[in-house]
Amino acid sequence: VQLQASGGGLVQSGDSLRLSCAASGRTFSSYTIGWFRQAPGKEREFVAAVTRSGDYTYYADSVKDRFTISRHNANNTVYLQMNSLRPEDTAVYYCAASPQVYPNYRDTRVYNYWGQGTLVTVSS
Repeated sequence: VQLQASGGGLVQSGDSLRLSCAASGRTFSSYTIGWFRQAPGKEREFVAAVTRSGDYTYYADSVKDRFTISRHNANNTVYLQMNSLRPEDTAVYYCAASPQVYPNYRDTRVYNYWGQGTLVTVSS
């Protein structure tokens, strides 16, 4: 599967953005999809994940109640709606796909496929 992340940009603190992760391939629904982010000088960190069916979602504590992940298997797309953005949310955001049935969603090593990243910059 190939992933293409988009939707990043420059916004002000408190604004919203919606990131998209478009996937190619007919087996998109067979993958758990996660969003990760990496700020300059920091390690890549887990943001959110959604199971293959879309029934279950998982979030990092830092984004819980502000970000929402969703997927639409019919059009091979996963979204990350980001509200109440803060300067500390500034990072390159990556989507990733894991073929594991019960992956450790927060572990980058379970994701075999990665998108190219989209930059989100939040000014104060």
